[in-house]
Amino acid sequence: MSIKSMTGFARTEGSHGLTRWAWEVRAVNGRNLDLRLRLPPGFDALEPRVREAATAKFLRGSVQVGLNLKRDEGVTRIRINEEALAQAISAARHVRELAGAPAVTVEAIFAVKGVLETIEVSETEAEAEAKTASLVATLLLAFDGVARARAEEGVRLQKVLLDQVAEIERLTNALEVHPGRSVAAVKRRLADQVAKLVEASSMLDTVRLHQEAVLLATRNDIEEELKRLHAHVASARELLQSKDGVGRKLDFLSQEFNREANTVCSKANDSGMTALGLSLKSVIEQFREQVQNIE
Repeated sequence: MSIKSMTGFARTEGSHGLTRWAWEVRAVNGRNLDLRLRLPPGFDALEPRVREAATAKFLRGSVQVGLNLKRDEGVTRIRINEEALAQAISAARHVRELAGAPAVTVEAIFAVKGVLETIEVSETEAEAEAKTASLVATLLLAFDGVARARAEEGVRLQKVLLDQVAEIERLTNALEVHPGRSVAAVKRRLADQVAKLVEASSMLDTVRLHQEAVLLATRNDIEEELKRLHAHVASARELLQSKDGVGRKLDFLSQEFNREANTVCSKANDSGMTALGLSLKSVIEQFREQVQNIE
């Protein structure tokens, strides 16, 4: 099972009667699930169902949902306002009687405001429910499309992250066997440091100097950091095979990786080990950046 990305896009279309629509769903990175809706006027009642469906499908990410809706020609009807028509005819007769004007044509009567009315054909309750059901079904298809896109991107990210974990492990192993950590190398560095101190001052206590040297050697040892790095590598591989949303856990793990790498760099007193530590920090930073895309 592969991890999932938080990036995806899908568009689905549908129709019911004389109404046609298209859903567009875009998803990008986000710390939590942030749902933003853009619905046409009169469709606010859809919002709870959209949010419920999104929450069931996605764990994290900024998800934008837009509905574009259009009604075909023929939805409206022309109706004669008989009361207004009677008043217009009566007024026309009265004017003709008073002024001897010619008879008024039908076209002139219809031109009087209010005689002809344009009305929308109202849906029955059953038709409205059927349209809503069709709208929701089309939206669910769009959500499925985004989920597939996120899963496909997750496959690619999984390979990238596993390669980076392998590189972290390689650098950790290189640090573990680096000659700079050998007993001989540590003794040589300590001897050099002690010789410089003795040369600088003849008042140093030899016993005290030996104790400080032992303490310095202990502080410079990176054995515990290396053990924790190996443990983090094992945890990362386990998480990257999980079918659950592991983005937050991987983000936390990247911080732990970075903490150990920083300590290794601060303790390193050998140029070769310092170079390995810096390479380790670079790979961990790349790992952290990619983890931000994981659901």
